[in-house]
Amino acid sequence: VVCLVAYHIFFMLFVWSYWKTIFTLPMNPSKEFHLSYSDKESLEREPRGESQQEVLRRAAKDLPIYTRTMSGAIRYCDRCHLVKPDRCHHCSVCDKCILKMDHHCPWVNNCVGFSNYKFFLLFLAYSLLYCLFIAATDLQYFIKFWTNGLPDTQAKFHIMFLFFAAAMFSVSLSSLFGYHCWLVSKNKSTLEVFRAPIFRHRTDKNGFSLGFSKNLRQVFGDEKKYWLLPVFSSLGDGCSFPTCLVSQDPEQ
Repeated sequence: VVCLVAYHIFFMLFVWSYWKTIFTLPMNPSKEFHLSYSDKESLEREPRGESQQEVLRRAAKDLPIYTRTMSGAIRYCDRCHLVKPDRCHHCSVCDKCILKMDHHCPWVNNCVGFSNYKFFLLFLAYSLLYCLFIAATDLQYFIKFWTNGLPDTQAKFHIMFLFFAAAMFSVSLSSLFGYHCWLVSKNKSTLEVFRAPIFRHRTDKNGFSLGFSKNLRQVFGDEKKYWLLPVFSSLGDGCSFPTCLVSQDPEQ
């Protein structure tokens, strides 16, 4: 009875978080980041270069944007016609800009970003617990299989297959879950690991890191009662993020 109760708890949490990861729509930049009709026309008329950047700087002067391209230019998406918020990237699969994009995951057929990153992390955690629980409860029968302690029936094959499948998934999931736990502790995304964010004055791979506790709350929120449940509780709006950088302005 205890095993059945524990199994169904892990199973329901695993399915719930998996469902939320798949069916939660990725968040896109709000309307304020989209160029107005006049700005679009101005951008199309101007030749590429400093003149276009002047149009983008004028459009982005009141926006909470601190990151730039490698050349120091305003990050602009030609396909979505918008100024990219910090940590926002264009997904070639979804063909739209995704807020705080981490990666496009084929296993969930969805972009993992600001709106569902917590669900994705819980999905990894509960699927790992689920597989570990199955492998642990099946282990005693797996040992009996090799010591001929079980009757010669088809159940022997089922026990062997179940143990190997659960154990193999546990190994792969533990490495992936551990990697994303490290990302959360550093307040990084997978894309930011491969290309550090470039701020107005310099490149800083830890520019969004606020310390372990605050980094954790950025993803899971301030209400600890929601941390282990696949309900949205992340902090912020996905368009702007606090940084650890000190402004170069001596008056601030």
